Amino acid sequence: RNLLMKYFIGADHAGIDIKDYVKELFEERGHEVVDLGPFSKDRVDYPDYAAKVCKKVLEEQGTMGILICGSGLGMSMAANKFDGIRAALCHNEYSARMARKHNDANVICLGERVSGYGMIEAIIKSWDKAEFEGGRHAGRVEKVNALGKMGSCRA
Repeated sequence: RNLLMKYFIGADHAGIDIKDYVKELFEERGHEVVDLGPFSKDRVDYPDYAAKVCKKVLEEQGTMGILICGSGLGMSMAANKFDGIRAALCHNEYSARMARKHNDANVICLGERVSGYGMIEAIIKSWDKAEFEGGRHAGRVEKVNALGKMGSCRA
C-alpha cells in the first residue's frame, strides 16, 4: 500500500516484549505509531488497553490500531465490542491479508506467545500491502457494522 497511516498501539504485560518491535516495523514502513502503553512489565488488564486503542481509532477518522497480548484472543474479543471496530486476530500472513482485503479490518491483534518475530514481520508486511477490495465485500462489511449497532460499547 502506498497510503501512510497513523496507528495506535497497546498491549498487556504478555504482549509488551514485542510491542516496541511491532512499533518499529510499522514505523520502518513509514507509518506514524502512537504508543498508548503499558510501559512496564507490571501486570495489567488487556480490556483496558483494548479500550484505549479502540477509542482513539474511533475518535480519529482514518486511523488504525494494533493490539498485542499473549494469544491475541483477549484483545480481539475486547476490541470487537466497540461499534465501528473490526479487529482481526492474525497468526499468519494469509489471515492478515484477508482481514484487510475482505473484512476492511481497522485493528490488527497479535499474540506474542503464538507468533515469533519472523512471523510477526511477515504478518505486518501482508497487512500493510493489502487494501480493502470493496465490491461484493462492502455489503458484508456493512452487515458486520450493523451488528455493532444492536448493543455494543460506544466510545
